[in-house]
Amino acid sequence: YNQNWILSEMCNFYTTSQMNLSDLSHCLQELCPGLVYGDNKVCCNTQQLRTLKKNMQVPLQYLSRCPACFFNFMTLFCELTCSPRQSDFVSATNFSTFDKNTTNVDKVSYYISQTFANAMYNACSDVQAPSTNLKALSLLCGRDASECTPNNWIQYMFDINNGQVPFAIDPDFSDVPIAGMTPMSNVTFNCTQSLDDGSGPCSCQDCSEACGPTPVAPPVLPTWTILGLDAMTVIMWCSYVAFLILFFGVMLGAWCYRRRMVTSEYGPILDSNQPQSINSDGDATCCETLGERFENCLRVLFSSWGSLCVRHPLTVILTSVVLVLICSAGLSYMSITTNPVELWSSPSSRARQEKDYFDQHFGPFFRTEQLIITTPLNASGVFSPTSGPDIHFSSILNISLLHQVLDLQTEIAKLTAEYKGETVTFKDICISPLAPYNDNCTILSLLNYYQNSHEVLDHEDVVFYVNSDYHTHFLYCVSSPTALDDTSKSHDPCMGTFGGPVFPWLALGGYEGTAYNNATALVITFPVHNYLNDTDKLGKALAWESVFVNFVKNYDNPNLTIAFSSERSIEDEIDRESNSDITTIVISYVIMFVYISLALGHINSFWTLLVDSKISLGIAGILIVLSSVACSLGIFSYIGIPLTLIVIEVIPFLVLAVGVDNIFIIVQTYQRDERMPEEELHQQIGRILGEVAPSMFLSSFSETVAFFLGALSSMPAVRTFSLFAGLAVFIDFLLQITCFVSLLGLDIRRQEANRPDILCCVKLSDGQQEKSEGCLFRFFKKIYAPFILKGWVRPLVAVFVGMLSFSIAVVNKVEIGLDQRLAMPDDSYVLDYFGNLSEYLHTGPPVYFVVEDGHDYKAPEGQNAVCGGVGCNSNSLVQQIYTASLLNNYSKISNVPSSWLDDYFDWVKPQSSCCRYYNSTGAFCNASVVDKTCVPCRPMTPSGKQRPNGTEFMRFLPMFLSDNPNIKCGKGGHAAYSTAVDLKENNTDVGATYFMSYHTILKTSSDFIDALKMARELTDNITQAIGPHNKTYSVFPYSIFYVFYEQYLTIVYDTAFNLGVSLAAIFVVSTVLLGFELWSAILVSFTIAMILVNMFGVMWLWDISLNAVSLVNLVMCCGISVEFCSHIVRAFSVSTRSSRVERAEEALAHMGSSVFSGITLTKFGGILILALSKSQIFQIFYFRMYLSIVLLGAAHGLIFLPVLLSYAGPSVNKAKVVAAHNRFVGTDREQLVY
Repeated sequence: YNQNWILSEMCNFYTTSQMNLSDLSHCLQELCPGLVYGDNKVCCNTQQLRTLKKNMQVPLQYLSRCPACFFNFMTLFCELTCSPRQSDFVSATNFSTFDKNTTNVDKVSYYISQTFANAMYNACSDVQAPSTNLKALSLLCGRDASECTPNNWIQYMFDINNGQVPFAIDPDFSDVPIAGMTPMSNVTFNCTQSLDDGSGPCSCQDCSEACGPTPVAPPVLPTWTILGLDAMTVIMWCSYVAFLILFFGVMLGAWCYRRRMVTSEYGPILDSNQPQSINSDGDATCCETLGERFENCLRVLFSSWGSLCVRHPLTVILTSVVLVLICSAGLSYMSITTNPVELWSSPSSRARQEKDYFDQHFGPFFRTEQLIITTPLNASGVFSPTSGPDIHFSSILNISLLHQVLDLQTEIAKLTAEYKGETVTFKDICISPLAPYNDNCTILSLLNYYQNSHEVLDHEDVVFYVNSDYHTHFLYCVSSPTALDDTSKSHDPCMGTFGGPVFPWLALGGYEGTAYNNATALVITFPVHNYLNDTDKLGKALAWESVFVNFVKNYDNPNLTIAFSSERSIEDEIDRESNSDITTIVISYVIMFVYISLALGHINSFWTLLVDSKISLGIAGILIVLSSVACSLGIFSYIGIPLTLIVIEVIPFLVLAVGVDNIFIIVQTYQRDERMPEEELHQQIGRILGEVAPSMFLSSFSETVAFFLGALSSMPAVRTFSLFAGLAVFIDFLLQITCFVSLLGLDIRRQEANRPDILCCVKLSDGQQEKSEGCLFRFFKKIYAPFILKGWVRPLVAVFVGMLSFSIAVVNKVEIGLDQRLAMPDDSYVLDYFGNLSEYLHTGPPVYFVVEDGHDYKAPEGQNAVCGGVGCNSNSLVQQIYTASLLNNYSKISNVPSSWLDDYFDWVKPQSSCCRYYNSTGAFCNASVVDKTCVPCRPMTPSGKQRPNGTEFMRFLPMFLSDNPNIKCGKGGHAAYSTAVDLKENNTDVGATYFMSYHTILKTSSDFIDALKMARELTDNITQAIGPHNKTYSVFPYSIFYVFYEQYLTIVYDTAFNLGVSLAAIFVVSTVLLGFELWSAILVSFTIAMILVNMFGVMWLWDISLNAVSLVNLVMCCGISVEFCSHIVRAFSVSTRSSRVERAEEALAHMGSSVFSGITLTKFGGILILALSKSQIFQIFYFRMYLSIVLLGAAHGLIFLPVLLSYAGPSVNKAKVVAAHNRFVGTDREQLVY
């Protein structure tokens, strides 16, 4: 603001005029209490005192926060203006003749004690200007406060070139008499001292000496190490070595024992190697009997059901189709959630509730359109000021480039869009903080220092030898962005045309410290109104943003490099990414579909190729899988639960894995089966279904329960996925044991009738049909299973324990968060913007400290609990935020908060000219209005100088919030605080309010997470300090990114909870459906847990961070791992072979081939295609994680688990042995695994 303290009249320096000021003693007491002594003889008249008061208004508004500072400051001017001892320290040095009888003084020397100057500076150096987040000296010193010194501050105020003094005043600083003059060395007050009039010491915020010891951030906890190495790594390596020693020691002992006892190498370690016999000693236990009966019930139930479906295929198929169509019809009500807030933040989460509270009371956070402009040119220059060294100006600050940037900015501001037949301009949607008095749009740009005008940018004034141009204006404005006059001849303001300041750290980038002249980037921000529940107005904003994006994309200027983003950019690019990846996804699924259709058939010979093919059955199986997905989506669409892109992209992959595996098990089991004598087709398929369906039911029901329990998650993306996935998997199982079984029966009839696949109407000549074992089955049965379970091979699986140890060691090192750049396509313009954002920006997002409705601002106690000035509590809200800003590397708070309450107290002071009203009407009278009927709001009395409270507090607060800043009063609160205070009950009380600051520069996910965490810790402390125990309101922080990053505060807990619940569900269901075999369920759960832990190891190795997307994939991994493990374990459980090794070999031979062909091979080809995706999020979170899931699942299910079962599998169930003997007695048929 204008430092307009002009010394308009001076005493005659040779004849001191002595006056009796009894009639003006109150004015002298107000301005210069240090001169009120003795006979009150002073060297000034009434007009000089009035001029002094008038010209002290701006310093008063900023420095009176600290009484000692303002007293010392006034002493400097009071002594110069009114001191009866002027002749001791003021000397006129230059004169000019005005007329024959009058001589003008052109220059004086003011001798000032260096001690006084230092004391005045020290008392004022920390005083804050709350509305600007700056120190007051940045506004009053002509340079940034960090560069201000006692001498250059006083020299600036007395410099004739600043346009604020009528003649030159040359300050000379000395503590000893010089040139016969005695320097002015009046008594000063330290900012920690109280004044004689009873004013208290300055607050800690305005006086660092009053704060006590400088706060120190808590020490960073040292990394846990052992012998200088990571402790977890050392512990897990030691554990693994101990395991190897113990394991191979036991193996060696067992080998020696077998050699001594001459037993087979296939003998179990802890079990008898003799074949199980129905006559063996010992009866079946109660649990074994119960398990066998439960197993038999399932067998009978599914056998009967399979026979029914084959006997009535058309009825079953038509019924299935009708039900699928009914469920799928819900897709007409389908809605897809693309709003990032809805995707990542639960409505019940703290951040979401706080965002809603902020939006309801203060309006939603504005939309941001931003340009970051650099130049490839080398156009830097050097500016030579009138004093001091030359100043380097970077290329982007070249005046020619600034003109080009201004042209670009002007063109953007003139853009128009069409919305529902209406023309939308930038002015229709922009933020105008001083409307309706000033309807100029807010544009945070360096060019606003020049009033967005080419003419002002070209201003060049020559006063004597002083050259003022855009360089000097720039240097002045970056130091005093709120100035209304740059003190040049042109008197150009720094305040933007919209009526607010443009802080240099918001408009410039790529500089160090406060060397703004070295900035390498210009940042232009166009804030746009956001709308909470007005879709039409929001639609207009979106339409204009679309035009803005297209314009900047097509803008071409070889001298400017532009990175840009719009509020809609991220969502638009995610949509474009999803559309661009459709081709990749389709190719992936086509490869899987083709494989399934071809691999399902078992070709016995070339001549029966067309007959043995099962392409139509494979296609039908795929359609069943897709139908189950459609049914799940449709049912939840009926309910009104919206879909997400994660659901659409992940669930088909999951259900295809589960569904295809079951299809391969059914078909391949039939292909290996021989129909018994006098057994009809429906009986054979029913018997086969009775053998395999319990295993399918085990895996599908385990996954369904696990997914539904995963819906307990508070993360919307995980909860939605779990709901849709659980239902889709279960519907898929139902369709497979009904529709697919009927289709299988029809296809077998077609094959037995010697009709070709697809062209089933054609009947080929009859030929002998022979059944043979498939190549993959023969490989598993004859080669793979015997090899894996050889005595010397099995111990090699100890490498899996090593993998587990490694994964446990690094599980806590997996990075948390999601780099938003990964969500963008490789060719997105937003990636350039993100890169420039990290490289150039010098401030973080704004943060609002919200005090909920309920705090009493009208009472002194309530005021002291919040404010930051004189008399405020040492642990007040403003003071605690200020203290946190001193530890910005720890707290992530960079600035002192803008405090409407402190500025209101300064604004309402009776000494200030800000608060006035019309005496006749009581309406507010702005400080710029010249009207004799305007009177001060409060009297110049001791009580009037106190803070307002009660009804008086509320009487003037609406005036403050409606007052526009001007040259006479820079404290008007309309621009800075009109939205910060929620007045209620017809302006008779204060509701919710906020105090704004900024975060430090935040670049990585961990930075954002730490900022949120520290802000919450800070507000929790503030709430405890200011909130009475019988009140329910609190203080909370709000920033635009909190809703997205809150999930990471609990992501570790959410991950442990979701995976733990899923594993628990799998364990319980497996225990029951495996015939109450507890140990079998433990082995299944343990193997799945190993896969999950190893996934974390892969995530660390492959730089995959833990977030909602990867958590969804981990939950899916849990489900797919059931398919890899449960079928093998159940096959082992029902096997009646004599030893664990033989049972494991049989289970692996029969089920391993189906698992390998049904999941591993099906997925492998499709997953590899995902690597070609343009989307980084697809490459990392889908290709890398899916590939890891399939490879780890196959390795554990087909290598580790069979070996584990051969070592520690459950003993054979005697009741099942007896039942199997009874069931097949009298037949020569080889018993299969079931």
